[in-house]
Amino acid sequence: MEKEIKNEEVNEEIVNEEQETAADVKADATEAPEETEKKELTPEEKIAELEKQIEDLKNQQLYKVAEFDNFRKRVMQEKTELIKNGGSKVITTLLPIVDDLERAQQNMDKYEDVEAVKEGLTLIIDKFFKLLAQEGLKKMDVVGQPFDADLHEAIAMVPGQPDDQKGKVMDCMMAGYTLNDKVIRYAKVAVAE
Repeated sequence: MEKEIKNEEVNEEIVNEEQETAADVKADATEAPEETEKKELTPEEKIAELEKQIEDLKNQQLYKVAEFDNFRKRVMQEKTELIKNGGSKVITTLLPIVDDLERAQQNMDKYEDVEAVKEGLTLIIDKFFKLLAQEGLKKMDVVGQPFDADLHEAIAMVPGQPDDQKGKVMDCMMAGYTLNDKVIRYAKVAVAE
């Protein structure tokens, strides 16, 4: 019995809440037309408001155009600076090698041992190529490799080669180089026919 009474109370509460919600919706609906009636503008007021919006949009557009123009100028200036001073890092890293070459040149007349001069020059060249490798430069190893037009430039054909050598690079006349995996100089090669 108590359960039935509790269920009836709960049902009454739900019905009361639904009635309150319906009353709120009716009240909102009755208020809305009054508000819209108050907000209705005359045609002149509408035109004035629209003209103001147009003027605001024009100003916003002008600001955006000016902002973009400033951005473009700044990017162009930064790009110019980068191009102008971009090589300074590489040149700075090359200076120790220039110093080594100058020392070798100064001491060349003092040394009578040609082998010591050759060894010193070899050390300088090795140091130079290590520095270039740190900057991403790689020398292509092409002899014995199949000819690839994306890496090699054929300047001679070598006839009379065995079948297993045909289409392969037989000799390299000028070394090719890649910088960060992009070819910056093609290897000039002789290819077996």
